[in-house]
Amino acid sequence: MSGVWTTIESDPGVFTELIGQIGIKGVQVEELYDLETSSLEKLKPIYGLIFLFKWQKDEKDNRSTTDSSSVFFAKQTVPNACATQAILNILLNRPEVSLGKEIEQFKTFAQELPPEYRGVAIGNSEMIRVAHNSFARPEPFHFEEKDDKDDKDDEAFHFIGYVPIGGQLYELDGLKHGPIKLGECNLNNWLEKVKPVIETRIAKYSAKEIRFNLLALCANRKDLYTTQLATEQTTHDKLVNDIKAHSNTANSNSNSNAMDTKEDNRSKAELETALTAVDGRISQLRESIAAEDTKFKAWKAENVRRRHNYVPFVFHLLKALAERDKLKELQDKATKVAAERHTHRQAQKEKDKQKEKDAKDKDKTTTTATATAPKK
Repeated sequence: MSGVWTTIESDPGVFTELIGQIGIKGVQVEELYDLETSSLEKLKPIYGLIFLFKWQKDEKDNRSTTDSSSVFFAKQTVPNACATQAILNILLNRPEVSLGKEIEQFKTFAQELPPEYRGVAIGNSEMIRVAHNSFARPEPFHFEEKDDKDDKDDEAFHFIGYVPIGGQLYELDGLKHGPIKLGECNLNNWLEKVKPVIETRIAKYSAKEIRFNLLALCANRKDLYTTQLATEQTTHDKLVNDIKAHSNTANSNSNSNAMDTKEDNRSKAELETALTAVDGRISQLRESIAAEDTKFKAWKAENVRRRHNYVPFVFHLLKALAERDKLKELQDKATKVAAERHTHRQAQKEKDKQKEKDAKDKDKTTTTATATAPKK
């Protein structure tokens, strides 16, 4: 029997750390604000996309599912696990991803199970569940569950994945009985193929719902930049050596037996131009690496704050202020500021109403004047 799974925030920093906690290496999550080619190109290679939307209870989907044995698909069997399940459904289908020992063993075991039992296996995995639940916000107060399950405020959001597998584009929705085949694709064009699928889904809800979130599971950016930097540094060193060889050749022109040690047949000027370009790329890569370090540091700090229970701090702060007779003074000050803000907002509303009324009166006067003006 699986333990309790809690809801976690849909955030790239949360999912990136979660992926690392379960042992998967070299993967990070980035939020996408559009599906433009330029935005996607910056994040390649992208292993899969996760789309978050508000689940509609009575929504009908007549698309057929496939039982392709080449796809790792787990059906969701425990509440609140859909985020982690969407991540696993994508990454366990990408052979180039380093899954780590435990997840690799889990995949080997679960691969032989039907989708429903794969979902049960995920729910029963203590390691995965603990990692998932570690990002739950602390709940210092317990509230009774609502009796009315159809309450309008009781909203549920759901995660689904999109991933290319074996020359086909699949939608992996844990609430379905199997993967949904969307059409042929390859690793170079699958993002173009998935774009209209996601846009159609968004358009379907756009009249009444604007809360969507699109996340890309991609290769660790710092790792990529570090590899590129090493390549550029090698090119840099070779160009420097060739430029020195040009200079040595020029200085030893009087020696008829001087050997040309240049490895590059370009002129010295051409080599120096190439070196300037390489230096520019090296500088840009170092800036990108520093930006990734800053981003990961911010993610780590945010995740620490997410896990922290601030209620004891607030309680003791209020207690200390009360003991020093400061609480009443601060309360009165806060009440005064709130009243001033309310008065300002009301005054602004009255100004806006008057401006709107004046504009309507002006339009009405103009219309009347135009209608009564003598015709020439």
